[in-house]
Amino acid sequence: MHCDFPRTTGGGRSPDFKTMRACVLHDVRALAVRNVPTPQLGPRDVLLRVAAVGLCGTDLHIYQGEANYNMDERGQPVPLTRHPQILGHEISGKVVAVGAEVSDLREGDLVAIDQGLNCMSRGRQALCEYCASGDSHQCEFYAEHGITGAPGGLAEFIAIPAVNAISVNSELEPVQAALTEPLACVVHSMNALARAASARYSLAAEIPERRVRAAMILGAGPAGLLFTQYLRRVLGFDGLLLVSEPNARKRDLAAAFGAEVIDPASQDIIEAVGERTGGRMAELVIESSGAGRVFSLLPGVLRKQGTLLLYSHGHGGIDLSVLNGLQYKEPVLVSPVGGSGGFDENCRPAVYRRALQLLERGTVDVAPLLSHRYHTLDQVKHAFDQDFARPEYIKGVVELLHGKVVS
Repeated sequence: MHCDFPRTTGGGRSPDFKTMRACVLHDVRALAVRNVPTPQLGPRDVLLRVAAVGLCGTDLHIYQGEANYNMDERGQPVPLTRHPQILGHEISGKVVAVGAEVSDLREGDLVAIDQGLNCMSRGRQALCEYCASGDSHQCEFYAEHGITGAPGGLAEFIAIPAVNAISVNSELEPVQAALTEPLACVVHSMNALARAASARYSLAAEIPERRVRAAMILGAGPAGLLFTQYLRRVLGFDGLLLVSEPNARKRDLAAAFGAEVIDPASQDIIEAVGERTGGRMAELVIESSGAGRVFSLLPGVLRKQGTLLLYSHGHGGIDLSVLNGLQYKEPVLVSPVGGSGGFDENCRPAVYRRALQLLERGTVDVAPLLSHRYHTLDQVKHAFDQDFARPEYIKGVVELLHGKVVS
């Protein structure tokens, strides 16, 4: 693919807004709303007034000090005290200013964004081997708004390369458009699963003996619920789909999306899977809980030479010896990250565009996942400190913009 990029790296129209309010994480669990400079606009950039930002488990891990993806040149985490971060990577926004070289977006457009900065984002004439092969989130020059130190969406404004912005051409709410990013991660995960050529079992196998009969999802948080919908509504999987989840509200949603649910508090998960599969167990297991204790269950629920998709991060407090039984079964391990993919004819991220289309068409419905809406940046710390742990919490979104753009 070839796109004509300007070779300049500076300039562009300066925004009228000199400062903005942003959630600044300046130490572990130390989040403050501060006035900071508004991002500068380059010739290939757009300045967005942030409309909505999804709060992700990754944000929580960084906030609590369990993770830090902002690395120095030696691959070591940069302390928050030295480099404070603005979190937030699930973002929709309205364009308020465009760079001098941007011709396909205009002020007032609502967009969903790919927060990952890759070769296409940077206007490189020659793509690195990862971007060239459709693995853009492994770009050799990768950076990520809200995760690796680049300022994220928990702010009034964000500046991004125009090619990272995808127009919303429907009546989709900004809060739902913000969830393009987590759905893109699920789309990429299932694409990676389809490419696992060495797997004994697959969802689309022509030989019946090699077809996935039972799929198991561990955890019905936002990711698990998106996987449930994607398997049923997008891929048309009509086999047994089991979801294990201790939270009753999340189990009800998983059941409404077409899964058979298991309550691990009242049932032994391994026994339940054995009973419902006639002892075969699951040929495909998706780990979307982020809970380290589930790793002890994997050897019991996965069929020999089955496929394990490791989606969630976290998994604290677990001894790696629990993997011994899993390795004995010779599974295929798939561990996708982000909404990686190739680029469409407009140089936009193809996986994100696909995810946005699924939302706009109603194929995947994220509205039932939105349990908490916040309307100011000052509420974010409360969400991290308290709401994430509430039983009724599924997905929180910070909604900063309603209707038209105001200055």
